[in-house]
Formats: sequence, C-alpha cells, structure tokens
Amino acid sequence: MRRFGIPLFLGWLAFAAVPQAIAAESGAAPPPAAAPADMVDVKELMVAGPLGEEALGDPKAPVTVVEYASMTCTHCARVNKTTFKALKSKYIDSGRVYFVLREFPLDSLARAAIMLARCAPPEKFFPTIDVMFELQDNWAFVDDPGTALVKILQPMGFTNDSVKTCLNDQKILDGVNWVQDRGEKKFGIKGTPTFFFNGQRQVGELTIEDIDKIIAPMLPASLRIRGG
Repeated sequence: MRRFGIPLFLGWLAFAAVPQAIAAESGAAPPPAAAPADMVDVKELMVAGPLGEEALGDPKAPVTVVEYASMTCTHCARVNKTTFKALKSKYIDSGRVYFVLREFPLDSLARAAIMLARCAPPEKFFPTIDVMFELQDNWAFVDDPGTALVKILQPMGFTNDSVKTCLNDQKILDGVNWVQDRGEKKFGIKGTPTFFFNGQRQVGELTIEDIDKIIAPMLPASLRIRGG
C-alpha cells in the first residue's frame, strides 16, 4: 500500500506543522489492557519483514513478545519509559523473553521517525527508539517537527543530509509499509501498542504487573520469578 510519494513526504516533514488531528489520534485511548486475549498463528506472526527484525534477547527464550508500535503514540511512549525498562531487566536480559519491535505508524510523522530509526546503525536502533520516545513531546507535537526531530537525533549521529538520504530511501519506506500492511491484514491490528505473547494478543498500555500475569504461565517452572 503506497501512502504518499517520497518527495511530498520529505517536504512535509521538513516544513509542515503537525496537524491537531494527529495529536488527537496519537493520544486516543487504545482498547483496555484487560480485554480478553485472542491467539494468532505464531509461525505466521514470526515471518520477518523485508528489512529484517529489530529484536532484543535470546531467540530461543521460552516467551516471544512482539510489539507493534507507533512513534507518535503517547501510550507507546509511556510503555517504553516505564513498562519496557522493567520488561528488559526482568525478562529479556535474563533470557526469559525474546522481544521484537515492529513498526505500525499511525501518521506520516511516525512513519518518518521509524524510517530514521531503521537507518541508524544496528546497535543504535533501540537507543534511537528510546530517545524518540523519551523526548516525544519535544518533536511529535510541535510546530516544526522535522527540525525538532533532526535536533534530537544529532547525538545519535544523524545530520540534515543523512536524514534526507534516509527519507528518500524507497526500500526503507516499502519495508515499513509492508510490516504495517501485513499487521493490518493478517492479524487485524488497528491501534498501538499491540502486543503478542507467544501469539496471544494483548492491546493497550500494559503495566509490568499485567505482563507478569501474562508471562508467568508461559515460563517453565525453573524460570518462573517468585512473586512475579
């Protein structure tokens, strides 16, 4: 699905203000985290997109968590700032969880942001994501998001020229769109954040306590966390 032409998109990022509708969309409440879970085919879920997976942890971990996120989603930003840090230290770093982050941009600015993360060196992908979520208010909801985004990414090694080169990369754009389109058509994803725990869908702003309850029965007894 082609959503916009590259030159138009690049011009929009550099010069246009973020519409109020985007801010409203990004802050809209997702379905509650307590909604009943459903399952998807894990084999189908784990088909990687054209750009490959961005993941953390041991691929052989007993639990695989796939998150579909949008960089302008305020719920995703809060999850990243709080829940994800606990998920990483408690489950990913200990070999209990293999975590995959996939792109599901809710608007053109989110698409630009995830493209830039994809253009970062592999070891800087997740640090770039962390910076963009941590400083989301400073670039996603301002009058000149393009300039603001470039400014916060400069410490990650980005320049005006490298940003332009990235946003003109048709392969990156097509890869991002492929993942989102497949998520919509194959798994019925409608909003962010959407998580899959060994194929079990959970939608919304999960807390680490929510995740503890979901993951606990998926872990072998020897890996279960006391009180978790």
